[in-house]
Parts: sequence; C-alpha cells; structure tokens
Amino acid sequence: MSSSAATESSTPLSGGCDAINKSVKEEDADSTPFREGEQVLAYHGLCLYDAKVQKVEFHIDVWRYYVHYRGWNKNTQLLLALNRWDEWLGVDCLLKHTEDNVRKQKELKEKHAMEKNVNAARLSQDKTKSPIGVRGKKRKQEILEKECIIPSEKLVIIQIPSTLKKQLIDDNECITHLDQLVKLPRSPSVHEILNKYIDYRVKKNGKIPESVGEIVKGLLCYFDKALPSMLLYKHERPQYKEVIPDNVSPSRVYGAEHLLRLFVKLPDMLSCMHIETETLTELQQRLNDLLRFLQSNQGAFFDSNYQKSEGFVGAVKKEEK
Repeated sequence: MSSSAATESSTPLSGGCDAINKSVKEEDADSTPFREGEQVLAYHGLCLYDAKVQKVEFHIDVWRYYVHYRGWNKNTQLLLALNRWDEWLGVDCLLKHTEDNVRKQKELKEKHAMEKNVNAARLSQDKTKSPIGVRGKKRKQEILEKECIIPSEKLVIIQIPSTLKKQLIDDNECITHLDQLVKLPRSPSVHEILNKYIDYRVKKNGKIPESVGEIVKGLLCYFDKALPSMLLYKHERPQYKEVIPDNVSPSRVYGAEHLLRLFVKLPDMLSCMHIETETLTELQQRLNDLLRFLQSNQGAFFDSNYQKSEGFVGAVKKEEK
C-alpha cells in the first residue's frame, strides 16, 4: 500500500470500509467536478476504464471518489473480477465521459495492445537467439512491469494447513458430487468466528494490536462483498437467494466453510493492491495466524453434517434450461 493510502488505514484490508471523512454536505457540493451516479472514465495504470461514481467525499482537504469499474474481468490482467470491486480515486484519476475522452480511451487501449504485441515478439526473439543474459533478464523484467504482472515478492502467500485443505476437498465433494449444502444459518458465523479470534489474541497477548482489528474488519468487508459472486458453487446460489434478506450481511449467516474459501481467493484479490513490503509481511503473518486458529478449532467451527439440497438443485437445473 502506498504511503498516501496509509492515511486511511495502516492495513490494506480495512481501507475504505469505515473511514471517517467529512460529508459532502459539509463542503460546497457544487465545487466537486464529479457527482454520485455519474458515468466517468478512470485511469488504472496507463489505460482508461468505464466506471461509475458511487460516493463522493471531502477527505483531508481534497475531493475523492469511490468508483465502481464496469466490465472488468480476468483478461484485463488487473485481477479484479466483473462487477465485484471498487476503489477510492482522486480527481486527477478521473475524466468526464465525453466523446473526446472516449476517443482517448480507445487510443490508449490500442496503444497498449500494440506495445503488448511488440514486447511479446521481442521476448520471443530473445529466447530464440540466445540464453537470457543480463540484458535479456532486464528486458524481460521491463516487459513484466509493463504488462502489470505482479512480481513474486509482492504476492500474498497464504499457507493453508493440510487438514484445512482436506476440508476444502470434502466441502467440494459434498456440494458438487453429492448434491448437499451447508446448513444455514451457521453457528458460529463468520462474524462470530472473527470475534472469537480477537478474543483469542487478547487472551494470548494481553491486548489486541491495532492492525489485527483492522484486518478483521477488512476480512468482514471482503467476505460480505465476495460471497455472492466468488465464494458460492452453482448449486448454492438458490439457497443464498432464499436465506439472505437485503438487510442481512452474509458474514452473519455463513460460517467457517465459506470463510476458508475466501482464503483461497485472497492472494489474487490482494495482488492488485499496492502494498508496501513491511505491510505485506505483517498481513501474511496475521492471515496465516488466523488460519492456524481455524485449524486448532476445526472440530468446533466446521460442520461435517451437510443437508440434502432437495429443491435447490432442481431450481439450478430449471435455470439452466
């Protein structure tokens, strides 16, 4: 995470969830160049993407905008899935959605695609001419940086214990092959499990580090946002629609089974963020410690008795026709 982002939070998981800022009403709303609900173009790297302003805030004497990206998918190499992730941006990162700016967006996209093809061709030539030497390695690194591929040292490494890996396999078997579902609501829920983890850290250390509380809040935000789009198998979707009212957070209904699935997705989800090495190291330590906590309480947190899906699978098959 960049130093500027650190003003919002000391950890990457908590940024934007409950930051304390001045309301737009406290400032002159007419002075902001972009408004809530406005369709805009947003810079990410060297390209422009279609986005929509969802929130406007006056933060530390500058306007900032919470935007939702439209149509992002894995092919963008940004590792942000379609209709899933949003972020805060400054005014310098946004453009009005005008014909001239749309033309600029198209030109940047074509330029990026052309550079990508040229770089790929050069890399292929280097491989056929000779083994990659010092110059070849440098050129390859430059290409990787241009293609927004996350360096290995910047990846979040989460070590899932072997017993929890088996839990994931059994979970998959029950749902995809045996037509079973996790009984809902779960007890303890994800919300309760994370609170138990905080209590565990307090008892062990006498107090809870501030970063632990922020990471737990961030995990709750991530879980509630990711569950309907990333953490459910196809056969679980009708169940989700039935048991989750509009005003209820999934983290208060689902349990350890789905929380563990989140840990599988987290490395990709976090790799798109600019995280400082020191913060990254602490984040990995905290997440791996939480996994060990889940492992030590596996018998209490995970449900081994799944229920028959009954009408839910029928609903899925009906939707497929």
